[in-house]
Amino acid sequence: MAMNVTQGVGGNDSDVMVDINTTPLIDVMLVLLVMLIITIPIQLHSVNINMPTGTPPPQTVRPEIVKIDIDPSSVVYWNGEPVSSSGDLEEKLRGIAAAEPQPELHIRPDKSAKYDVVAAVLAASQRLGVTKLGIIGSEQFIE
Repeated sequence: MAMNVTQGVGGNDSDVMVDINTTPLIDVMLVLLVMLIITIPIQLHSVNINMPTGTPPPQTVRPEIVKIDIDPSSVVYWNGEPVSSSGDLEEKLRGIAAAEPQPELHIRPDKSAKYDVVAAVLAASQRLGVTKLGIIGSEQFIE
């Protein structure tokens, strides 16, 4: 720390001006930064996973596929047949969830369909326990 004593304008007043010498503080901060950089462990850019070896067994039964289409006017179709109400859709989804093995559910919404209809179908599927679910035709949303 340095201290400057200067004469004031009137000559009798002496003003004390105190300046902090920041050079040692910067030196200490740089040393701490270098120590931090040295002590940080090297990050691995790979994740080690034990993958199964060999070929998987052939699939004995091909899964049944149920297609749900939602057209531009937001009408829901079950395998090409229009579904009259959300109760009918939920009843059919309950049947899929209870089936063993569970069929695959392919949902294909149109780009112009209302989002709330698509979200209602997805929410009902999840709520009723459908686990094999896929959204088909998502390439139409890429512009």
